[in-house]
Amino acid sequence: MNSTSDTGVGAGPTSGRTSHTHRPRGLVGTGFIATLAATVATTLGAALARAAGIDFEVPDGGETIPLSGFAVVTGFFSAMGIAIAVALLRWSARPAEQFVWTAVSLTAISLVPPLLSGANTATTTALLGLHLVPATVMIPALARSLRTRTD
Repeated sequence: MNSTSDTGVGAGPTSGRTSHTHRPRGLVGTGFIATLAATVATTLGAALARAAGIDFEVPDGGETIPLSGFAVVTGFFSAMGIAIAVALLRWSARPAEQFVWTAVSLTAISLVPPLLSGANTATTTALLGLHLVPATVMIPALARSLRTRTD
């Protein structure tokens, strides 16, 4: 048996998943634009919540979360999402599906700290909502981009 098509194992450019193009440049560009949108939306949401009277004071240390903190954290974790998407594009047979499962799971985990922070109800509710804002921007954008890169 000389064929590698039965196992998908072999050497050279025709082995394995030949239908995947593995071109992360467009994915990264889409991710960068989505990161900017997510950062602006989250920071704007935090500013509107603050204008409505939410103080974003976290009892551990009694400090107030600054608006710049929302932007930095959103940008950082959005960049981590892009890195995960690029890795899945490279190493997964179904990168879009794997990305959605991973990103939704990580988003759910990110909701735990606000619930444990001890902040007042308004701050906790606002923080939970502000965790969902970038997820609703980043996850669909990156999943769509992953689908168009592997179809």
